[in-house]
Amino acid sequence: MAERIRACVICGSKTCTLFSLPKNEDLKKKWLEFIFGIPPVLYSPAINVCSDHFNHSDFSNFGAYSSGFSSRLVLKPGSVPSRRSTTSTQPVSTNTSQTLVSIPSHASIQTDPPNLPALTSRATQLSAGTLGHHVRSKGTQTESYITSKTTATSTLDAPWGPPTSTPIKCRPAKRPRVDEDEEEDESDVSAVTPHDSTYDPAQSMSNVSQSSQLTDMPSTGYKDSKYIVFEKNLMELFATCPVCSRVSEVRTYTRGTFLSVDQKCHHCHFARQWKSQPVIGSSPVGNIQLSAAIYFTGTSYFQVQKVFQTMHLQNISYSAFRRHAKTYIEPAVIHKWHEFQDAELEVLSQWKVKIGGDMRADSPGHSAKYGSYSLMNLETNSIIDIQLVQSNEVGGSHNMEKEGLVRSLQLLESKGVAVDYIVTDRHPQIQKLLRERNITHYYDVWHLEKGLSKKVGKVAKEKDCEVVKKWQRGISNHVYWCATSSSSGSEKVAKWTSLVNHMQDIHTHDNPLFPQCLHPVRQSRDRKKWLQPGSKALYKMEKILTNKRVLGDVEKLSSRYQTSTLEAFHSVILRFTPKNVVFPFIGMLCRLYLAAMHFNENAGRTQARTTSGKLRYRLLYPKAKKGGHTVKPVKSPPTLCYVYNLIALVFDEIVPNPQPYLEELQRIPIPDDLSSQFYHPPLTEAVDAYTSRFR
Repeated sequence: MAERIRACVICGSKTCTLFSLPKNEDLKKKWLEFIFGIPPVLYSPAINVCSDHFNHSDFSNFGAYSSGFSSRLVLKPGSVPSRRSTTSTQPVSTNTSQTLVSIPSHASIQTDPPNLPALTSRATQLSAGTLGHHVRSKGTQTESYITSKTTATSTLDAPWGPPTSTPIKCRPAKRPRVDEDEEEDESDVSAVTPHDSTYDPAQSMSNVSQSSQLTDMPSTGYKDSKYIVFEKNLMELFATCPVCSRVSEVRTYTRGTFLSVDQKCHHCHFARQWKSQPVIGSSPVGNIQLSAAIYFTGTSYFQVQKVFQTMHLQNISYSAFRRHAKTYIEPAVIHKWHEFQDAELEVLSQWKVKIGGDMRADSPGHSAKYGSYSLMNLETNSIIDIQLVQSNEVGGSHNMEKEGLVRSLQLLESKGVAVDYIVTDRHPQIQKLLRERNITHYYDVWHLEKGLSKKVGKVAKEKDCEVVKKWQRGISNHVYWCATSSSSGSEKVAKWTSLVNHMQDIHTHDNPLFPQCLHPVRQSRDRKKWLQPGSKALYKMEKILTNKRVLGDVEKLSSRYQTSTLEAFHSVILRFTPKNVVFPFIGMLCRLYLAAMHFNENAGRTQARTTSGKLRYRLLYPKAKKGGHTVKPVKSPPTLCYVYNLIALVFDEIVPNPQPYLEELQRIPIPDDLSSQFYHPPLTEAVDAYTSRFR
């Protein structure tokens, strides 16, 4: 119940602990009797009484407060003010039909009245329509003013807005200066027939304090809940004057998702301006937050635009979305990623790390424009670095993977991070680079198994080689078993070459590292599956399995960590950067960082359970299985904490002072466009050349 706002209604004190009216109706009546003598019929819910008007026994922590162990006093339940300050101003009643409450001028806001016809009352008369039950609406800001000869306005707040925390000079409402490129829609709203009124418009209040200016709010309100409101229902609130219930002049002004309503009554000269959302500088908060939500979640602006157009929702323009991205959103992503990366690499610099690397191109083949090389900490499955390489930086898309790894290794070296070993695919340029740098290099098993499966599949389709088809699954499994069950490279090779004997039903081998098969000896049910000596099938399989390059690759297979998690990360990237969409360099880089943030946050999700506590699974039929099925655990829903942190960074730090973050963004080197090396003809010349074909 205690709250430090405004000033005491009796003595005007602002330094003491202030207490608002209690919720209990009987107790509230006693408070009003003490404040006004006769309890008023109409009063403001924002009335406050300071601690000077209570006895020491009314506080539950007076001893702790007087000793300095408590920063504020706490009232006991049922306490009623009983002490009246000698400097207080007694409320007066000058009307038999309405209660007039006069507030001391030193507790009010001094204003310069606008040049409108003055009303005669110097006190504040509050009508039932004006100060009814006060409901504070989240995300709704209002400004109101009613002119009078008096220069002291009441601290009572209008029912359509929250109480102000800072005295602000009242003045006629003005339209906020907003972004020029955002969509604008000005319209006049026709008057609505007023409801019947049983009170005299002359008995209207003479002064109402306006609520705080939107640009001076300490909180931007971006965490408030938002609602879809229909225009017809919203305009019903402004159709009639809240003071005299007569028809008001209403004008609306829109800017993207922002709406302001100017209401003016020509009868009692009441006027106010209502805004649907706060404004920071010249930008409505909702417009910036919508741009941030679209960008941070990897959603397409044009897909959101289709949804908004279908529902007839007001939306920001694409130029406004791009401006918000360049000014606030992309600097936030760059800063947040660098902040995470610096902290992560500082921790990893304390020991040798096991990393995995792989590149993803935005289009297959040699026509790729971008190549993003991702580096993962295999012990935690977290992305620690992403390097974006444009093809014209390295002379072609075939050199992008090597350049991406070079940049990542340079970053690790500059941060003092030592590499234990790295697991990648079998890219020849990567092999040579790591060999020259004396970095231990292992190959991912899946990449070798995929290449062998394709070769074995081709042999199985040849004439007199149909029996090979029975060994396809066994060969794939044998690759993984050799890698995971061996402690050295030579042992992997020994187990791998034993497969040639095994397919001939020979289970003892000449290699001392693996002298015989480990499976139990049993009679085969299918005698036709064994390869016969001298057959075409055996010759083809032996040529594939004992190839010199294959043996070298088997020796360097990774025994523990693989890059399958990196492949899963690449599927996450597709959600943020679809390959059929062209992004600018910084836009592509930021979306890669967002994908990494999303992946790092959700990489360790647990398996979901049913209501009865059983683990959940689902049955899939992937194309690679060729009709076969696979069982996959169902994970718990992903979280988006990184999105909320980025939005908080935008509104709490970047919007008030974007310059340091923009400088951090500008330090990133941006390569020239692929078309910059070619001639760009003027539009008129290009049009003439195009149309000349049809002459």
